[in-house]
Amino acid sequence: MIDFRRRTGAVLLAVVVGHVVLISAQVNTGSRVGVFEGMTFGLFSEVQRAFSRVAGSTVRIWDGYVGLISVRAENAALRENLAELQFRLQQERALAQRARGLEELLGLRQNIGFSTVSARVIAGDASPYFRTATIDRGSGDGVRRDSAVVSPDGVVGRVVGDPGLRAAKVQLLVDRSAAAGAIIERTRAAGLVTGDADERLVRMQYVSNLEDVQLGDIVVTSGVDGVYPKGFVIGEVELVDRGDGLYKMIHVRPKVEFNDLEDVLVIVREPAPSTLATGGE
Repeated sequence: MIDFRRRTGAVLLAVVVGHVVLISAQVNTGSRVGVFEGMTFGLFSEVQRAFSRVAGSTVRIWDGYVGLISVRAENAALRENLAELQFRLQQERALAQRARGLEELLGLRQNIGFSTVSARVIAGDASPYFRTATIDRGSGDGVRRDSAVVSPDGVVGRVVGDPGLRAAKVQLLVDRSAAAGAIIERTRAAGLVTGDADERLVRMQYVSNLEDVQLGDIVVTSGVDGVYPKGFVIGEVELVDRGDGLYKMIHVRPKVEFNDLEDVLVIVREPAPSTLATGGE
């Protein structure tokens, strides 16, 4: 009985709603637009407005995304161009530096007064106990054992061992077992320059405590060792003190930057007796 009443009520409600809808469809508003039509239009207009907003936002987001991709691509291209320009600048600097080095080497070769061959450093020894470098000149170019090797800055070292036909090994002056006869250019005080555990410096030994040696004095080769011609710059006195015995304690900073060596000159034969190296007496 209760189910019958519920069904009857539901049917009655549906009929009433249907009549209201039909009546609304036939009733005109003041602007001669049906109420149902007006409701439907309003509903769809709101849906269209919402859709338009969503579509507009989507378009703006897409445009922004596309624009961002374009900006990123431009930035990547600019970074690539900048890297290429920096690489070219480094190349130009390297070429300019090498040109200056070769110009200085040519000037030294013209003024040195000795027969020389130019050589390029092609390798270095990384051993902590031996400081050597390999050059691209050998016996085929006149290079011999104990040939002196110099640069525009000063003494580099000497050829050790028997050179190959197109290569030779050079013992650098900062090697612990290296040595060269030397004098203080200002006072002519003589001594012996040897390598030191501190590879930035060399020691000058056997200079009497009575000699006048000051910081900043220039040390040059004396020529008495039979390897290095007289008058080539070795370095500058950086530390000098009175020793415990007969001799001063002197440390010299070489003029040559041994870690940056690129081009050198090898002296391949002794000069005429009247010819002296630059800076000699």
